[in-house]
Amino acid sequence: MTARLLRYWNRWALWILLVTLVLSLLVTLVWLAGRYEASQVQNKLDRDNSDAVSDIRAALNHNVQSLQALHADNPTRAAWADEANDLLREHREWVRLEWRDASLAPLAFADSPFRPPVFERMGRDNSQSDTALACASARRQSGPYYTRSYFVPQHDGLGLEVMDLCLPLITGSKLNGYLVASYSLQEVLASLVGKQLTRSQEVSFTEVDGTRLAMNGLARRSTRVFTSQQLVDLPGFTLVLRMDSWRSAPDIFPNVLTALVTAMSIALVSVLTLLARDMRRRLKAERDLADALAFRKAMEDSLVTGLRARDLMGRITYVNPAFCEMVGFGPEELLGHSVPAPYWPPELAGEYQKRQEVRLAGQHAPPREGYESVFMRKDGSRFPVLIIEAPLINAQGAQTGWMSAFLDVSEQRRIEEMSRASQERLQATARLATVGEMASLLSHELNQPLAAISSYATGSINMLRAHADHASASQLDVETSDDLEMAMRRIAEQAERAGKVIKSVHDFVRRRDQAREPIAPQALMDAIMPLVSLQARKLRVEIQTRIEPRLPAVMCDRTMVEQVLLNLARNAMQAMAGEEHAPAGGRIVVLQARRSPTSERTAQSAGWVEFAVVDWGPGITEEVSRQLFTPFFTTKLEGMGLGLSLCRTVVEQHGGFLGFEPNQPRGTIFRFTLPVWQSPDTAPHTALPSLTQADSHSTSHHAANP
Repeated sequence: MTARLLRYWNRWALWILLVTLVLSLLVTLVWLAGRYEASQVQNKLDRDNSDAVSDIRAALNHNVQSLQALHADNPTRAAWADEANDLLREHREWVRLEWRDASLAPLAFADSPFRPPVFERMGRDNSQSDTALACASARRQSGPYYTRSYFVPQHDGLGLEVMDLCLPLITGSKLNGYLVASYSLQEVLASLVGKQLTRSQEVSFTEVDGTRLAMNGLARRSTRVFTSQQLVDLPGFTLVLRMDSWRSAPDIFPNVLTALVTAMSIALVSVLTLLARDMRRRLKAERDLADALAFRKAMEDSLVTGLRARDLMGRITYVNPAFCEMVGFGPEELLGHSVPAPYWPPELAGEYQKRQEVRLAGQHAPPREGYESVFMRKDGSRFPVLIIEAPLINAQGAQTGWMSAFLDVSEQRRIEEMSRASQERLQATARLATVGEMASLLSHELNQPLAAISSYATGSINMLRAHADHASASQLDVETSDDLEMAMRRIAEQAERAGKVIKSVHDFVRRRDQAREPIAPQALMDAIMPLVSLQARKLRVEIQTRIEPRLPAVMCDRTMVEQVLLNLARNAMQAMAGEEHAPAGGRIVVLQARRSPTSERTAQSAGWVEFAVVDWGPGITEEVSRQLFTPFFTTKLEGMGLGLSLCRTVVEQHGGFLGFEPNQPRGTIFRFTLPVWQSPDTAPHTALPSLTQADSHSTSHHAANP
């Protein structure tokens, strides 16, 4: 523990020393920057002053040339005065131009238009001696010569510092006179020194001893003044151009700076060496920690179980990739969310919120084995989850929230549903097997009585015929004999048909090949019409048949297909009979046959014939439609639920398809298809001549005329 504290304080001491050295270095750098800035300011000021002196000299030389050009053409006094006024307008530094003869007597003069005449008050007498000396020197040198500056009082109580230039006018070797130009030193600074210099610093003319003669520019004061002086050496007069600039700059001895920088550099290198050792140890610890965190993160990311952490306020603080993939939301969409969570179904959000409030209040601990719930994916789909939740405990043993694990059990539920459906199918298969055994028993037991009925009926018919041949007309009415004969014939036909039905059912259950033959659709309709009409009269339903002309024969088991038509017709009539009020067109059931308009299920090139049974009953609800062909499902109290299932099986054994659709505006249409019979001697789509119908017809069978 003591060693750890010692390392802790050593680390802090190193950091404090480093910070101190860094601050010292920064202060030193600031000081050095100040010194460098001061030197830069001084250098710039010296350059500006030198440039200003050069500008003044160049401008004065240019002025001499302008003055010489004034007398180039020997002007008259009036012309000279006009040109002199023009020059004065161009040069504000001149206050007066004078033309004098060789004895310095004035011939003409012109004053500056920018100010009142300078010499109006005191005249030129005070400066005549200086001007005469300057002109004498100019005559000797044959060039311009300047006088010393002198002060000229003005009417406003102020005055000007003026300097005269004397320029001799010599033609050949003859002196013709002098040109005297009076300069205002103030205007020389204002006009001939750059404006950018006078904006940031003060410019002035001084004598060699420091006496200030004229000044221009912005005067500012600060802790440090930078000054630059340059000589303006003119013929006959020397001026000093001074520039002052005010900047703040510290002051310190250079040797102290050098020693301080050296000491700080040594100390900084030492501290950095110690910090490098400490940093290596810290980096090793950080790498070990990063490896541990990476390993833990890899474990969490590889889990297929969703993980979620919440704080004590119910806000989500952590989710792993498996959970994000499970609900379809990204971490940025989940972290920080409380209630309602984005993956809660809206219809269950209230219930989940109450459950979470109870959980966060600590009133109810979650079951250890977990509990099931329903979550919603981002796309809106729901899925069941198994949630296992436990308190989240930190290193100090305090609870900081809740940790939850989630398992998507939708696949498990799907497998359970498939298992349940398989069990139901097995039970249905077992019941169908029982029905098959019952059908086999019925076919064996009922064949003999039906055969006996058929024999008795045939014998009765024969006896009636024999009696009719020998008896007199008075003993037996001929019409009664015919009716009895017809009734007994029908008994025989129906007994024979019942035997065929039982035999077909027996063959169907035993999966034997039925005897198939080409049958005209009209013949199938005619075969079931007596039974259909009989039930239609009882239920007060009208039966209509609509058969497309020249329909080909179909290849089928006649007895089983007749049973399918009969089943569908009975169902349609029973649906119409259950209506309290007849629809607009009355209670009508339509039996129709036509060529199939589609070839979706065509197996032969000859095509298909479509049969349809149409009613105008209440229709079939969506819930019933999902189970309509399921064995043992029925909506009738006395039904077994096998009729439609057997009908579909019969049609599918013929290669056809049985389905239904809503009838508009009400009712239902059941359709099934049968393959067209193809004779080996005829081309496809050619029907038997004896079985086709000559014309299209629609027959109505009313309850009153079965």
